[in-house]
Amino acid sequence: MNEEKEMQNDALNERAKRADKIIRNPRKYKICIGCESIVAQKVNLCPNCHAYRFVDSESLVVAQAQELGQREAKSVLGSDFE
Repeated sequence: MNEEKEMQNDALNERAKRADKIIRNPRKYKICIGCESIVAQKVNLCPNCHAYRFVDSESLVVAQAQELGQREAKSVLGSDFE
């Protein structure tokens, strides 16, 4: 049980680090309208849900990164099915 808790903490710490990277440079990212994932500005198709519409407002990217960086991952990714 303790090992599981430690893995969750590591995952949350990693998400917080990625969120901090995005918050420091929001112009390099955008938000997928389909699944609300944050992706690189250069992406034309979301790798998670294959949507092609995005929001590139820096203030919204920062807000989304702050929210996602404070909670566990809830999205189902293609790699989850492999």
